[in-house]
Amino acid sequence: MTAELNTIIDLIRYGASRFAAAGLCFGHNHSSPIDEASHLVLHALHLPHDLPPAYGNARLTEAEKEDVLALFLRRIEERIPAAYLVGEAWFAGLSFKSDRRALVPRSPIAELITAGFEPWLGGRDVRRALDLCTGSGCIALAMAHYHPDWHVDGVDISDDALALARENEQHLGVHNVRWLKSDLFDDLADATYDLIVSNPPYVTHDEVDALPGEYRHEPELGLRAGDDGLDLCLRILRDAPAHLTEDGLLICEVGEAEQALVRLLPELPLAWVEFKVGQMGVFVAERQDLVAHHARIRQLADAREGRAPGDSLF
Repeated sequence: MTAELNTIIDLIRYGASRFAAAGLCFGHNHSSPIDEASHLVLHALHLPHDLPPAYGNARLTEAEKEDVLALFLRRIEERIPAAYLVGEAWFAGLSFKSDRRALVPRSPIAELITAGFEPWLGGRDVRRALDLCTGSGCIALAMAHYHPDWHVDGVDISDDALALARENEQHLGVHNVRWLKSDLFDDLADATYDLIVSNPPYVTHDEVDALPGEYRHEPELGLRAGDDGLDLCLRILRDAPAHLTEDGLLICEVGEAEQALVRLLPELPLAWVEFKVGQMGVFVAERQDLVAHHARIRQLADAREGRAPGDSLF
Protein backbone atom coordinates (compact mmCIF):
# COMPACT_ATOMS: atom_id res chain seq x y z
CA MET A 1 0.00 0.00 0.00
CA THR A 2 2.87 2.39 0.77
CA ALA A 3 5.17 1.14 -2.00
CA GLU A 4 4.35 4.16 -4.14
CA LEU A 5 5.54 6.59 -1.46
CA ASN A 6 9.06 7.52 -2.49
CA THR A 7 9.81 11.17 -1.77
CA ILE A 8 9.68 13.54 1.17
CA ILE A 9 6.63 15.23 -0.36
CA ASP A 10 4.95 11.86 -0.83
CA LEU A 11 5.36 11.04 2.87
CA ILE A 12 4.18 14.45 4.05
CA ARG A 13 1.08 14.25 1.87
CA TYR A 14 0.37 10.69 2.99
CA GLY A 15 0.83 11.53 6.68
CA ALA A 16 -1.44 14.56 6.43
CA SER A 17 -4.14 12.46 4.76
CA ARG A 18 -3.90 9.72 7.38
CA PHE A 19 -3.99 12.25 10.23
CA ALA A 20 -7.05 14.02 8.85
CA ALA A 21 -8.85 10.72 8.27
CA ALA A 22 -8.07 9.62 11.83
CA GLY A 23 -9.55 12.82 13.26
CA LEU A 24 -6.44 13.82 15.17
CA CYS A 25 -6.32 17.02 17.22
CA PHE A 26 -3.74 19.64 16.20
CA GLY A 27 -3.74 21.96 19.22
CA HIS A 28 -0.12 21.32 20.22
CA ASN A 29 2.35 23.58 18.41
CA HIS A 30 0.88 22.78 14.96
CA SER A 31 -2.37 23.96 13.45
CA SER A 32 -2.80 21.55 10.54
CA PRO A 33 -2.14 17.92 9.57
CA ILE A 34 0.32 19.06 6.88
CA ASP A 35 2.43 21.01 9.39
CA GLU A 36 2.45 18.09 11.80
CA ALA A 37 3.31 15.53 9.11
CA SER A 38 6.15 17.79 7.94
CA HIS A 39 7.53 18.00 11.47
CA LEU A 40 7.48 14.22 11.91
CA VAL A 41 8.99 13.47 8.51
CA LEU A 42 11.85 15.95 8.88
CA HIS A 43 12.59 14.72 12.40
CA ALA A 44 12.69 11.07 11.31
CA LEU A 45 15.08 11.99 8.48
CA HIS A 46 17.29 14.14 10.75
CA LEU A 47 16.69 17.17 8.53
CA PRO A 48 16.25 20.82 9.61
CA HIS A 49 12.76 22.23 10.07
CA ASP A 50 13.50 24.93 7.48
CA LEU A 51 14.59 22.51 4.75
CA PRO A 52 14.45 24.26 1.34
CA PRO A 53 11.43 23.15 -0.75
CA ALA A 54 13.75 21.88 -3.48
CA TYR A 55 14.51 18.86 -1.31
CA GLY A 56 10.88 17.81 -1.27
CA ASN A 57 11.45 15.49 -4.22
CA ALA A 58 14.38 13.72 -2.57
CA ARG A 59 13.80 9.96 -2.47
CA LEU A 60 13.86 7.97 0.77
CA THR A 61 15.51 4.65 1.45
CA GLU A 62 13.31 1.82 2.68
CA ALA A 63 14.76 2.14 6.19
CA GLU A 64 14.00 5.86 6.26
CA LYS A 65 10.45 5.26 5.08
CA GLU A 66 9.93 2.68 7.80
CA ASP A 67 11.08 5.17 10.44
CA VAL A 68 8.63 7.80 9.17
CA LEU A 69 5.71 5.40 8.95
CA ALA A 70 6.40 4.13 12.47
CA LEU A 71 6.09 7.69 13.79
CA PHE A 72 2.87 8.19 11.85
CA LEU A 73 1.44 4.99 13.35
CA ARG A 74 2.24 6.02 16.92
CA ARG A 75 0.74 9.45 16.33
CA ILE A 76 -2.50 7.88 15.13
CA GLU A 77 -2.83 4.92 17.46
CA GLU A 78 -1.57 6.48 20.70
CA ARG A 79 -2.72 10.07 20.08
CA ILE A 80 0.63 11.37 21.37
CA PRO A 81 1.28 15.02 20.43
CA ALA A 82 3.98 15.32 17.78
CA ALA A 83 6.15 17.44 20.09
CA TYR A 84 6.32 14.58 22.59
CA LEU A 85 7.01 12.02 19.86
CA VAL A 86 10.04 13.94 18.60
CA GLY A 87 10.99 15.61 21.90
CA GLU A 88 10.99 19.09 20.42
CA ALA A 89 8.69 22.10 20.08
CA TRP A 90 9.30 25.51 18.54
CA PHE A 91 8.31 28.66 20.41
CA ALA A 92 9.14 32.29 19.58
CA GLY A 93 11.58 31.08 16.94
CA LEU A 94 13.49 28.88 19.40
CA SER A 95 13.74 25.12 19.77
CA PHE A 96 12.68 23.67 23.13
CA LYS A 97 12.92 20.19 24.54
CA SER A 98 9.37 18.95 25.10
CA ASP A 99 8.11 15.96 27.08
CA ARG A 100 5.33 14.97 29.45
CA ARG A 101 6.79 16.90 32.39
CA ALA A 102 5.16 20.11 31.09
CA LEU A 103 2.63 21.30 28.55
CA VAL A 104 3.75 21.52 24.93
CA PRO A 105 4.83 25.17 24.32
CA ARG A 106 2.13 26.87 22.26
CA SER A 107 1.10 30.17 23.87
CA PRO A 108 0.32 33.18 21.63
CA ILE A 109 2.47 35.15 24.08
CA ALA A 110 5.35 34.12 21.81
CA GLU A 111 4.22 36.85 19.41
CA LEU A 112 4.38 39.44 22.18
CA ILE A 113 7.88 38.33 23.15
CA THR A 114 9.29 38.66 19.64
CA ALA A 115 7.62 42.08 19.37
CA GLY A 116 9.34 43.24 22.56
CA PHE A 117 5.95 43.46 24.34
CA GLU A 118 5.22 46.63 22.44
CA PRO A 119 3.11 48.69 22.27
CA TRP A 120 2.10 47.51 25.74
CA LEU A 121 5.33 48.38 27.53
CA GLY A 122 5.28 51.80 25.93
CA GLY A 123 9.05 52.06 26.13
CA ARG A 124 9.16 51.34 29.88
CA ASP A 125 12.46 50.10 31.18
CA VAL A 126 12.40 46.45 32.26
CA ARG A 127 15.12 45.19 34.55
CA ARG A 128 13.34 42.28 36.23
CA ALA A 129 10.70 40.05 34.64
CA LEU A 130 8.75 37.08 35.95
CA ASP A 131 7.30 34.11 34.11
CA LEU A 132 4.68 32.70 36.49
CA CYS A 133 3.70 29.05 35.83
CA THR A 134 6.75 28.64 33.63
CA GLY A 135 6.27 24.94 32.75
CA SER A 136 8.92 24.02 30.18
CA GLY A 137 10.46 27.47 30.69
CA CYS A 138 9.59 28.60 27.18
CA ILE A 139 8.30 32.08 28.07
CA ALA A 140 11.05 32.81 30.61
CA LEU A 141 13.80 31.59 28.29
CA ALA A 142 12.43 33.37 25.25
CA MET A 143 12.26 36.62 27.23
CA ALA A 144 15.81 36.08 28.46
CA HIS A 145 17.06 35.20 24.98
CA TYR A 146 15.62 38.28 23.28
CA HIS A 147 16.41 40.58 26.23
CA PRO A 148 19.81 39.52 27.61
CA ASP A 149 19.89 42.61 29.84
CA TRP A 150 16.77 41.49 31.71
CA HIS A 151 16.90 39.43 34.90
CA VAL A 152 14.20 36.81 34.47
CA ASP A 153 12.67 34.51 37.08
CA GLY A 154 10.80 31.38 36.03
CA VAL A 155 8.40 30.05 38.68
CA ASP A 156 6.44 26.82 38.88
CA ILE A 157 5.00 24.52 41.54
CA SER A 158 6.11 21.38 39.69
CA ASP A 159 9.57 19.94 40.30
CA ASP A 160 9.29 18.00 37.03
CA ALA A 161 8.50 21.13 35.05
CA LEU A 162 11.38 23.04 36.64
CA ALA A 163 13.77 20.19 35.81
CA LEU A 164 12.69 20.39 32.16
CA ALA A 165 13.07 24.19 32.22
CA ARG A 166 16.65 23.84 33.46
CA GLU A 167 17.40 21.39 30.65
CA ASN A 168 16.04 23.91 28.17
CA GLU A 169 18.21 26.59 29.76
CA GLN A 170 21.28 24.46 29.04
CA HIS A 171 20.01 23.65 25.55
CA LEU A 172 19.62 27.34 24.64
CA GLY A 173 22.71 28.59 26.49
CA VAL A 174 20.78 31.34 28.28
CA HIS A 175 22.41 32.74 31.42
CA ASN A 176 20.06 35.41 32.79
CA VAL A 177 17.28 33.19 34.22
CA ARG A 178 16.67 31.99 37.77
CA TRP A 179 14.29 29.13 38.57
CA LEU A 180 12.12 29.17 41.70
CA LYS A 181 9.61 26.71 43.08
CA SER A 182 6.46 28.42 44.32
CA ASP A 183 2.68 28.06 44.32
CA LEU A 184 2.12 31.22 42.28
CA PHE A 185 3.46 34.11 44.42
CA ASP A 186 3.33 32.27 47.77
CA ASP A 187 7.07 31.66 48.14
CA LEU A 188 8.44 34.75 46.37
CA ALA A 189 8.67 36.81 49.57
CA ASP A 190 8.96 40.50 48.63
CA ALA A 191 10.37 40.06 45.11
CA THR A 192 9.15 42.73 42.69
CA TYR A 193 9.16 42.90 38.90
CA ASP A 194 8.67 45.46 36.17
CA LEU A 195 6.88 42.87 34.04
CA ILE A 196 4.97 39.74 35.06
CA VAL A 197 3.92 37.33 32.34
CA SER A 198 1.80 34.27 33.03
CA ASN A 199 0.20 31.42 31.13
CA PRO A 200 -1.49 29.67 34.06
CA PRO A 201 -3.93 26.76 33.95
CA TYR A 202 -7.29 28.11 32.72
CA VAL A 203 -9.32 25.14 31.47
CA THR A 204 -12.61 24.40 33.22
CA HIS A 205 -13.36 21.05 34.83
CA ASP A 206 -15.93 20.23 32.16
CA GLU A 207 -13.56 21.18 29.34
CA VAL A 208 -10.69 19.09 30.76
CA ASP A 209 -12.97 16.09 31.04
CA ALA A 210 -13.98 16.48 27.38
CA LEU A 211 -10.54 17.17 25.87
CA PRO A 212 -9.30 15.03 22.94
CA GLY A 213 -6.93 12.17 23.69
CA GLU A 214 -3.83 14.19 22.82
CA TYR A 215 -4.27 16.28 25.97
CA ARG A 216 -4.31 13.18 28.20
CA HIS A 217 -0.54 12.95 27.70
CA GLU A 218 -0.01 16.40 29.26
CA PRO A 219 0.12 17.05 33.03
CA GLU A 220 -3.40 17.89 34.17
CA LEU A 221 -1.87 20.28 36.71
CA GLY A 222 -1.12 22.62 33.82
CA LEU A 223 -4.69 22.64 32.52
CA ARG A 224 -7.42 22.34 35.18
CA ALA A 225 -8.53 25.57 36.85
CA GLY A 226 -11.97 25.22 38.38
CA ASP A 227 -15.54 25.48 37.19
CA ASP A 228 -14.93 28.63 35.15
CA GLY A 229 -11.19 28.36 34.52
CA LEU A 230 -10.34 31.34 36.72
CA ASP A 231 -9.21 29.83 40.03
CA LEU A 232 -5.54 30.67 39.44
CA CYS A 233 -6.13 33.85 37.44
CA LEU A 234 -8.03 35.48 40.30
CA ARG A 235 -5.19 34.70 42.71
CA ILE A 236 -2.72 36.21 40.23
CA LEU A 237 -4.81 39.38 39.88
CA ARG A 238 -5.10 39.65 43.67
CA ASP A 239 -1.44 39.12 44.53
CA ALA A 240 0.31 40.69 41.53
CA PRO A 241 0.29 44.30 42.89
CA ALA A 242 2.55 43.26 45.77
CA HIS A 243 5.10 41.96 43.27
CA LEU A 244 4.94 44.69 40.62
CA THR A 245 6.95 47.90 40.62
CA GLU A 246 4.95 51.13 40.70
CA ASP A 247 4.33 51.26 36.95
CA GLY A 248 4.63 47.52 36.45
CA LEU A 249 2.64 45.50 33.93
CA LEU A 250 0.86 42.15 34.16
CA ILE A 251 0.26 40.08 31.03
CA CYS A 252 -1.81 36.94 31.50
CA GLU A 253 -3.38 34.31 29.26
CA VAL A 254 -6.82 32.96 30.15
CA GLY A 255 -7.91 31.56 26.78
CA GLU A 256 -11.62 30.83 26.56
CA ALA A 257 -12.09 31.85 30.19
CA GLU A 258 -11.95 35.46 28.92
CA GLN A 259 -15.71 35.88 28.89
CA ALA A 260 -16.06 34.52 32.42
CA LEU A 261 -13.42 36.97 33.65
CA VAL A 262 -15.15 39.93 32.01
CA ARG A 263 -18.44 38.89 33.61
CA LEU A 264 -16.84 38.60 37.06
CA LEU A 265 -14.88 41.87 36.86
CA PRO A 266 -16.62 44.10 34.30
CA GLU A 267 -15.27 47.22 36.00
CA LEU A 268 -11.59 46.15 35.77
CA PRO A 269 -9.95 47.85 32.74
CA LEU A 270 -8.18 45.02 30.94
CA ALA A 271 -6.67 45.42 27.47
CA TRP A 272 -7.22 42.31 25.35
CA VAL A 273 -4.37 41.69 22.91
CA GLU A 274 -5.11 41.36 19.21
CA PHE A 275 -2.70 38.90 17.62
CA LYS A 276 -2.06 38.30 13.94
CA VAL A 277 -4.77 35.64 14.01
CA GLY A 278 -7.12 37.66 16.23
CA GLN A 279 -7.94 37.84 19.93
CA MET A 280 -6.74 34.80 21.90
CA GLY A 281 -7.61 35.44 25.53
CA VAL A 282 -4.50 37.34 26.64
CA PHE A 283 -4.97 40.50 28.69
CA VAL A 284 -2.70 43.33 29.80
CA ALA A 285 -3.27 44.99 33.18
CA GLU A 286 -1.58 48.01 34.75
CA ARG A 287 -0.60 47.75 38.40
CA GLN A 288 -2.47 50.94 39.24
CA ASP A 289 -5.71 49.44 37.91
CA LEU A 290 -5.21 46.26 39.90
CA VAL A 291 -4.68 48.35 43.02
CA ALA A 292 -7.76 50.48 42.34
CA HIS A 293 -9.98 47.37 42.05
CA HIS A 294 -8.15 45.26 44.60
CA ALA A 295 -11.01 45.01 47.10
CA ARG A 296 -13.34 43.30 44.62
CA ILE A 297 -10.58 41.08 43.20
CA ARG A 298 -9.56 40.03 46.71
CA GLN A 299 -13.16 39.23 47.61
CA LEU A 300 -13.52 36.90 44.61
CA ALA A 301 -10.12 35.23 45.02
CA ASP A 302 -10.41 34.79 48.79
CA ALA A 303 -13.82 33.16 48.47
CA ARG A 304 -12.34 30.42 46.30
CA GLU A 305 -9.54 29.76 48.77
CA GLY A 306 -11.74 29.88 51.83
CA ARG A 307 -9.88 32.85 53.27
CA ALA A 308 -11.47 35.14 55.82
CA PRO A 309 -11.92 38.75 54.69
CA GLY A 310 -8.77 40.77 55.14
CA ASP A 311 -6.37 37.84 54.88
CA SER A 312 -4.91 39.06 51.59
CA LEU A 313 -1.16 39.55 51.45
CA PHE A 314 -1.51 42.92 49.73
